[in-house]
Amino acid sequence: MKELKQVGLKVTIPRVTILELLQNADDHHFSAEDVFSTLRERGHDIGLATVYRVLAQFEQAGLLNKLNFENGQAMYEIDTGDHHDHIICTKCNKIIEFFDQKLENQQTQIAKENGFTLEDHNMVLYGICQNKNCSNKK
Repeated sequence: MKELKQVGLKVTIPRVTILELLQNADDHHFSAEDVFSTLRERGHDIGLATVYRVLAQFEQAGLLNKLNFENGQAMYEIDTGDHHDHIICTKCNKIIEFFDQKLENQQTQIAKENGFTLEDHNMVLYGICQNKNCSNKK
């Protein structure tokens, strides 16, 4: 795998398998447990400790971003190099990515007004989704 070699990681079966899983998944946000259970469902014999270790290596190498949301469970997403923020349903845990240039400009302005030069930020909004299949629906 070209990506692994480019970031200085040795190509191993667990790394290749996990990277392919992350790159080809419909959902773009994963916990270590999500990765582990999906691997098990697909017949791969990769332990949970290996999953955690590989995800940490991918994060350190810049392939993944680790997201720490308020529910306490770390989530991972492929680092595409673009900035975006997140909104999360507090009932079903659905995660939506969004980008709004007006919000970005306002954040920069607020930082400037308070004597800061904004270097980075992480915005996470929490609410209840309107998905008809959300677990909050009666």
